[in-house]
Amino acid sequence: MHCKQDLVRHYHWLRQYGLNDSHSGNASVRDGDTIWVTPTGCCADTLSADDLVACSVQGEIGDGASLDAPLHIAVYQHNPATQAILHSHGPHCVALTMDGKDFEPLDFEGQYYFSAVPVLNIEYQDYLAESPAQVAHALSKNKITIVRGHGVYAQADSVNLAYKWTCSLEQSAKTLFIAQQAGSLDAHGARD
Repeated sequence: MHCKQDLVRHYHWLRQYGLNDSHSGNASVRDGDTIWVTPTGCCADTLSADDLVACSVQGEIGDGASLDAPLHIAVYQHNPATQAILHSHGPHCVALTMDGKDFEPLDFEGQYYFSAVPVLNIEYQDYLAESPAQVAHALSKNKITIVRGHGVYAQADSVNLAYKWTCSLEQSAKTLFIAQQAGSLDAHGARD
């Protein structure tokens, strides 16, 4: 499967499985020096490979690319091994990190993959200016990061692996949320 089709398939899954709404999030895949990015305001339900916008590792942004295109480019520039980036809005990840503290999974799989997930505190009005450098820096040391109140960014050497990190993190957050609701843990993850 061509990398563009693979990206679209995984982007559809982010919507299908509740990690994005119909028009949220964005994604990219690297193909040599070309970065294929989802268009701004695209609908995950109808996106096709032909809709992806070509950008370059050198910093050229194609017309209509996601507003996060500069962020994607910065991640690829700082992380040469990165081949794919997914940005999602998993509700449990977003909700459990609204306090701005790094997320520490308590479940077995979450601890296996992520001892702690950095949460970046970027103010809404500063997001476009500050997010490329901050997210690129965080992803140069981590598989995944969260922007407080906004969402998750995952990078990997394949779209499928970035998708795995995204799904695993949301599952860890959901598990923690359920444990808190069941009274097994307090709001900070300590056992009652």
